[in-house]
Amino acid sequence: MNDQQTRVADLKAAIAAFTRARGWEPFFSPKNLAMSIAIEAAELMEVFQWVDNAEARTLAGANPHRDRMADELADVMIYCLTLANALDLDVSTSIARKMEANGRKYPVEPPSPMTEQ
Repeated sequence: MNDQQTRVADLKAAIAAFTRARGWEPFFSPKNLAMSIAIEAAELMEVFQWVDNAEARTLAGANPHRDRMADELADVMIYCLTLANALDLDVSTSIARKMEANGRKYPVEPPSPMTEQ
């Protein structure tokens, strides 16, 4: 499974099946899922705690840190997709709509002309 060959719908279905098989649906309210996203995001941030930007980039390429980052990011994404399932949201539509709104809010600034000297 990789990003180029996996559809968001496939990920959502796999996560839903995993959740259903364990009987976790009653615990996965939108509130609990939103809290879980924040908790897992904090665990991802913890990997970078107390390092500067250069050190963070070095950590990102070095195991076991890279594996931990991948695991924590996966946890965040799993909870995000679980929340999308719980709210019956289409993630791709939501992202496209938000990117369009962000484009209006943050337009690309044209490069400023260089002054002659």
